[in-house]
Amino acid sequence: MRPLDKNETTVVFEKIFKFVGNNLKNIVENPSHEGPEPEPGRYSIRLQKSRVYYVSESLVKRATNISRKNLVSLGTCIGKYTHAGSFHLTIMSLNLLAANAKHKPTSEMSFLYGNHVLKGGLGRITDSIVPGDGVVVFSMSDVPLGFGIAAKSTQDCRNLDLNGIVVLHQADIGEYLRDEDEL
Repeated sequence: MRPLDKNETTVVFEKIFKFVGNNLKNIVENPSHEGPEPEPGRYSIRLQKSRVYYVSESLVKRATNISRKNLVSLGTCIGKYTHAGSFHLTIMSLNLLAANAKHKPTSEMSFLYGNHVLKGGLGRITDSIVPGDGVVVFSMSDVPLGFGIAAKSTQDCRNLDLNGIVVLHQADIGEYLRDEDEL
Protein backbone atom coordinates (compact mmCIF):
# COMPACT_ATOMS: atom_id res chain seq x y z
CA MET A 1 0.00 0.00 0.00
CA ARG A 2 1.52 3.28 -1.10
CA PRO A 3 0.58 6.96 -1.11
CA LEU A 4 -0.89 8.29 -4.34
CA ASP A 5 1.42 10.20 -6.65
CA LYS A 6 0.61 13.77 -7.68
CA ASN A 7 -1.41 12.83 -10.79
CA GLU A 8 -3.37 10.09 -9.00
CA THR A 9 -4.16 12.45 -6.12
CA THR A 10 -5.40 15.11 -8.53
CA VAL A 11 -7.71 12.65 -10.31
CA VAL A 12 -9.14 11.30 -7.03
CA PHE A 13 -9.66 14.76 -5.51
CA GLU A 14 -11.30 16.10 -8.69
CA LYS A 15 -13.80 13.23 -8.62
CA ILE A 16 -14.58 13.68 -4.91
CA PHE A 17 -14.77 17.48 -5.36
CA LYS A 18 -17.71 17.00 -7.76
CA PHE A 19 -19.75 15.64 -4.87
CA VAL A 20 -18.51 17.57 -1.84
CA GLY A 21 -17.22 20.85 -3.30
CA ASN A 22 -15.29 22.94 -0.80
CA ASN A 23 -16.08 20.34 1.88
CA LEU A 24 -13.15 18.37 0.43
CA LYS A 25 -11.10 20.23 3.03
CA ASN A 26 -13.12 18.43 5.77
CA ILE A 27 -12.24 15.04 4.29
CA VAL A 28 -8.54 15.82 4.02
CA GLU A 29 -8.24 17.42 7.47
CA ASN A 30 -10.59 15.02 9.29
CA PRO A 31 -8.91 13.98 12.57
CA SER A 32 -8.57 10.27 13.28
CA HIS A 33 -8.99 9.08 16.86
CA GLU A 34 -7.81 5.54 16.11
CA GLY A 35 -4.76 3.98 17.67
CA PRO A 36 -2.95 4.31 20.99
CA GLU A 37 -1.65 7.86 20.45
CA PRO A 38 -3.28 10.48 22.70
CA GLU A 39 -3.23 13.11 19.92
CA PRO A 40 -5.63 12.55 17.01
CA GLY A 41 -3.94 11.60 13.76
CA ARG A 42 -5.05 12.22 10.18
CA TYR A 43 -6.61 10.20 7.42
CA SER A 44 -4.77 9.57 4.19
CA ILE A 45 -5.58 8.17 0.79
CA ARG A 46 -3.59 5.09 -0.22
CA LEU A 47 -3.37 2.86 -3.28
CA GLN A 48 -3.27 -0.94 -3.12
CA LYS A 49 -3.22 -2.61 -6.53
CA SER A 50 -5.88 -0.61 -8.42
CA ARG A 51 -8.04 0.26 -5.39
CA VAL A 52 -7.95 3.56 -3.51
CA TYR A 53 -8.47 3.51 0.27
CA TYR A 54 -9.31 6.18 2.85
CA VAL A 55 -7.43 5.06 5.96
CA SER A 56 -6.07 6.53 9.20
CA GLU A 57 -2.33 7.06 9.44
CA SER A 58 -2.30 5.05 12.68
CA LEU A 59 -3.71 2.02 10.87
CA VAL A 60 -1.22 2.47 8.02
CA LYS A 61 1.66 2.38 10.51
CA ARG A 62 0.36 -0.80 12.11
CA ALA A 63 -0.17 -2.45 8.70
CA THR A 64 3.51 -2.15 7.77
CA ASN A 65 3.99 -5.56 9.42
CA ILE A 66 1.87 -7.18 6.70
CA SER A 67 3.47 -7.91 3.34
CA ARG A 68 1.92 -6.27 0.27
CA LYS A 69 1.15 -9.69 -1.17
CA ASN A 70 -0.91 -10.66 1.88
CA LEU A 71 -2.64 -7.29 2.41
CA VAL A 72 -6.16 -7.52 0.99
CA SER A 73 -7.79 -4.32 2.22
CA LEU A 74 -7.17 -1.52 4.68
CA GLY A 75 -9.58 1.24 5.67
CA THR A 76 -12.46 2.17 3.38
CA CYS A 77 -12.19 1.44 -0.33
CA ILE A 78 -13.48 4.66 -1.91
CA GLY A 79 -12.75 3.90 -5.54
CA LYS A 80 -10.71 2.09 -8.12
CA TYR A 81 -8.66 2.78 -11.21
CA THR A 82 -9.74 1.05 -14.42
CA HIS A 83 -7.35 -0.54 -16.89
CA ALA A 84 -7.73 2.60 -19.02
CA GLY A 85 -6.48 4.69 -16.10
CA SER A 86 -9.72 6.49 -15.21
CA PHE A 87 -10.90 6.63 -11.62
CA HIS A 88 -14.36 5.51 -10.47
CA LEU A 89 -15.85 5.99 -7.02
CA THR A 90 -17.34 2.86 -5.48
CA ILE A 91 -20.46 2.63 -3.35
CA MET A 92 -18.27 2.18 -0.28
CA SER A 93 -17.42 5.90 -0.52
CA LEU A 94 -21.07 6.83 0.10
CA ASN A 95 -20.70 7.48 3.84
CA LEU A 96 -17.72 9.74 3.23
CA LEU A 97 -19.56 11.64 0.48
CA ALA A 98 -22.84 11.84 2.40
CA ALA A 99 -21.20 13.38 5.45
CA ASN A 100 -19.74 16.15 3.28
CA ALA A 101 -22.31 16.44 0.45
CA LYS A 102 -22.96 19.80 -1.15
CA HIS A 103 -26.11 18.81 -3.12
CA LYS A 104 -28.90 16.56 -1.82
CA PRO A 105 -31.77 15.66 -4.17
CA THR A 106 -33.97 12.71 -3.23
CA SER A 107 -35.64 9.77 -4.96
CA GLU A 108 -35.72 6.31 -3.48
CA MET A 109 -36.75 2.88 -4.78
CA SER A 110 -36.22 3.52 -8.47
CA PHE A 111 -32.77 4.85 -7.73
CA LEU A 112 -31.97 1.79 -5.61
CA TYR A 113 -32.73 -0.39 -8.63
CA GLY A 114 -30.06 1.45 -10.62
CA ASN A 115 -32.25 3.99 -12.44
CA HIS A 116 -31.68 7.72 -12.91
CA VAL A 117 -33.55 10.22 -10.72
CA LEU A 118 -36.54 11.69 -12.55
CA LYS A 119 -38.16 15.01 -11.71
CA GLY A 120 -41.34 13.19 -10.70
CA GLY A 121 -39.42 11.35 -7.97
CA LEU A 122 -37.71 14.45 -6.66
CA GLY A 123 -38.70 15.44 -3.12
CA ARG A 124 -36.35 18.37 -2.67
CA ILE A 125 -33.22 19.68 -4.31
CA THR A 126 -30.40 21.96 -3.25
CA ASP A 127 -30.20 25.40 -4.87
CA SER A 128 -27.33 26.31 -7.19
CA ILE A 129 -26.81 22.88 -8.80
CA VAL A 130 -25.32 23.08 -12.30
CA PRO A 131 -25.18 20.26 -14.86
CA GLY A 132 -22.17 18.01 -14.25
CA ASP A 133 -22.09 18.54 -10.47
CA GLY A 134 -21.76 15.48 -8.27
CA VAL A 135 -24.91 14.84 -6.25
CA VAL A 136 -25.49 12.59 -3.24
CA VAL A 137 -29.02 11.12 -3.29
CA PHE A 138 -30.83 10.87 0.05
CA SER A 139 -34.12 9.32 1.13
CA MET A 140 -36.78 11.62 2.58
CA SER A 141 -35.51 10.61 6.03
CA ASP A 142 -31.96 11.74 5.13
CA VAL A 143 -30.46 8.27 4.67
CA PRO A 144 -27.80 8.38 1.93
CA LEU A 145 -28.80 6.06 -0.94
CA GLY A 146 -26.08 6.68 -3.51
CA PHE A 147 -24.62 9.29 -5.79
CA GLY A 148 -24.81 10.54 -9.35
CA ILE A 149 -24.15 13.43 -11.71
CA ALA A 150 -26.60 16.33 -12.13
CA ALA A 151 -28.16 16.29 -15.60
CA LYS A 152 -30.01 19.59 -15.15
CA SER A 153 -29.50 22.73 -13.11
CA THR A 154 -31.85 23.64 -10.27
CA GLN A 155 -33.43 26.29 -12.51
CA ASP A 156 -33.93 23.83 -15.39
CA CYS A 157 -35.62 21.35 -13.02
CA ARG A 158 -38.42 23.82 -12.34
CA ASN A 159 -39.44 23.83 -16.02
CA LEU A 160 -38.79 20.12 -16.68
CA ASP A 161 -41.62 17.63 -17.30
CA LEU A 162 -42.12 14.86 -14.72
CA ASN A 163 -40.28 12.23 -16.81
CA GLY A 164 -37.18 14.37 -17.32
CA ILE A 165 -33.89 13.07 -15.92
CA VAL A 166 -32.49 15.21 -13.10
CA VAL A 167 -29.62 13.02 -11.81
CA LEU A 168 -27.67 10.41 -13.78
CA HIS A 169 -27.12 7.28 -11.67
CA GLN A 170 -23.51 6.42 -10.71
CA ALA A 171 -23.77 4.07 -7.71
CA ASP A 172 -26.29 3.13 -5.02
CA ILE A 173 -26.55 0.94 -1.93
CA GLY A 174 -28.61 -1.59 -3.89
CA GLU A 175 -25.34 -2.60 -5.57
CA TYR A 176 -24.45 -4.55 -2.44
CA LEU A 177 -27.18 -7.01 -3.43
CA ARG A 178 -27.08 -6.73 -7.23
CA ASP A 179 -23.30 -7.01 -7.58
CA GLU A 180 -22.28 -8.81 -4.40
CA ASP A 181 -20.02 -11.23 -6.29
CA GLU A 182 -17.96 -8.39 -7.76
CA LEU A 183 -17.62 -6.17 -4.67
